[in-house]
Amino acid sequence: QIESIMATPTGKIYWTIVSLFPHAQYVLDSDETRIYQELLSISGIGKQRARYLTARLYSLAEQAYPYDSKDSITVRAIQRNISDLFSLSEERDNVINYLEKLAKIVNSRALTIYQSIPGIARTTALRLIAELGDLRRFDTSARIDAFIGIDPGRYQSGEMDNHLGITKHGNHIARKILYRVIGQMESTKLSQPCHITDYYDNKKQSSHSRGYKKIAIASVHKLIRTMFALIKQNQLYDYNVATKNKRL
Repeated sequence: QIESIMATPTGKIYWTIVSLFPHAQYVLDSDETRIYQELLSISGIGKQRARYLTARLYSLAEQAYPYDSKDSITVRAIQRNISDLFSLSEERDNVINYLEKLAKIVNSRALTIYQSIPGIARTTALRLIAELGDLRRFDTSARIDAFIGIDPGRYQSGEMDNHLGITKHGNHIARKILYRVIGQMESTKLSQPCHITDYYDNKKQSSHSRGYKKIAIASVHKLIRTMFALIKQNQLYDYNVATKNKRL
C-alpha cells in the first residue's frame, strides 16, 4: 500500500518511510502531528508532501487488514533488513568515493572524458577506469575488444573456416559494464543524443533476424572505438563531431 503513494517505490525516502511505519498499527497508534513531524524530518520531503503522505498513510492504515501483528517477527525482520540495506548503501558510497579519489590521482582526465559520453555517469566512469585501466596502453581498439572478450571467435577444421560469436574471454566485469552502458545511453538519448544510440536504433529498425543482444554487442564495439579515440586525442565527447566521424 505504501508503494501506491510513492511516485518511485525505491530509494532512501521510500525505505525510510517503510522502516518508520512497517505496519498499519504504527500509523493508527500515532497522532497526525507526530507522523507529520517524522515525515518532515526525512531529507527530501517538504511540508506539502509531508501533509499529503500523512493523510494517505492514515487512509491506508484504516483500510488495512494485516495478517501479522505489529510486534511480529516479520515486522522486526523488515526493519532489520532495511537497516542492513542502509548500512550497505553507506558502505557503497564510501567505496565509490574512495574509487574517485584514486581515479583522480591516477587518471583524472579519463574520468572527465568518460563522463562527457552520454549515458556514462560518475559511478560507471569510475568502474570503467577500475576495470579497463589506461586505454593508452593498447595499440588499437581491437585489442581492447580482445581484452574484454567481445572479439569474434573463429572455428577452423579442414576446409571449414567459420566465424562464431564473441569469445567471452578476458575481463567479464568490464564486458558487463559496457553492455549495460548501451542501455543507459538508450534511457538518456532524448536529453543526451549519442551517435551510438543512433546506430543501435537504426540497426533495430532495419534488422529483423538479428537479436537485440547482437546489436548491443556491435554498439559496444562502437563505444570502445569512441572511448579509445577520445582518450588518445584527449578530447571530450561531442555529438556533432562523432556523427561526422565514420570511424567511430
